[in-house]
Amino acid sequence: MPLPIETIEQVLQTVDGKRIAVIGDFMLDRYVWGAVKRISPEAPVPVVEVREDSERPGGAGNVMLNLASLGITCEAIGLVGEDIYGGTLKKLLSVKPMVSRGLAVAKDRPTTAKTRIFAEDQQVVRVDRESTEPASGDLEAEVLKRVRQALEKADAVILQDYNKGVLTPAVIHTAIDLAREKKIPLAVDPKRENFFAYTGATVIKPNLREAEFALGRRFGNEKEIERGGKDLLVRLEADMVLITRGAQGMSLFTHHDAPYHIPTRAQAIADVSGAGDTVIATMTTGLMAGLSGTDAALLATKAAGYVVSQVGVVPITKEALLAAGGD
Repeated sequence: MPLPIETIEQVLQTVDGKRIAVIGDFMLDRYVWGAVKRISPEAPVPVVEVREDSERPGGAGNVMLNLASLGITCEAIGLVGEDIYGGTLKKLLSVKPMVSRGLAVAKDRPTTAKTRIFAEDQQVVRVDRESTEPASGDLEAEVLKRVRQALEKADAVILQDYNKGVLTPAVIHTAIDLAREKKIPLAVDPKRENFFAYTGATVIKPNLREAEFALGRRFGNEKEIERGGKDLLVRLEADMVLITRGAQGMSLFTHHDAPYHIPTRAQAIADVSGAGDTVIATMTTGLMAGLSGTDAALLATKAAGYVVSQVGVVPITKEALLAAGGD
């Protein structure tokens, strides 16, 4: 089903000046590019001679990059460490229309940072620096305070879970309760831990493997996917469940309509990195603009089709979204 360009234009106009609170696990993605010309004399490993490096927000930060590219003001609520990576991440997330003041500084845990080292175009190693322990005590209380402050002005909420400890049951329940009180959309990108703590969300977006794990069974065909989607809809008491299925597109489940299967829009897939972040960002954008669940999912499909056709992790843009309209 095509989504008219006029509809996308109206969405972009409607969300101009709106605010989305992004709560979850923020990361710093670091990239190091170089060349291998010799083997180390210290061990049988390649020596990468660095030519270039860069840093960008990852995890929930990539969701914010997608929202900011659409002109939406977004605020980060989460944790960083008291380290150089935390300072870098806060700086990267303080470029308008992004706001990082909701990031609490944890003295006893590092900023989540993932360093990818490439020799020519081949990744040779990834170095992760992180803590996955759930926030507790004073740290959890500080996150909860910042959640309440951010939701006072929010027009929508995204919970972005990477199992790094920010989204504890207390944080999840507080965010969902406040969003329901305000009657604003709340979208969830879950992981396996705390999956069924997300009861009452507007939309929850697991991928196929996460949905299978949550229900403890494999989906061998489309009918089994449909049964699984409906089971999740009931158990999570959500308004919608959107299961992303990779090259097979997405499947949307609501209480009043038949399951809606949306094929992928990409003509050629170059890189699926970050596609899930784009989906949750644009799905929430559509709902905030007043689109139906079906039309919001179509918008998200178009956005995902663009980003997976690009090399590397890139956010959706207004221009790319409009260019995809009507196809």
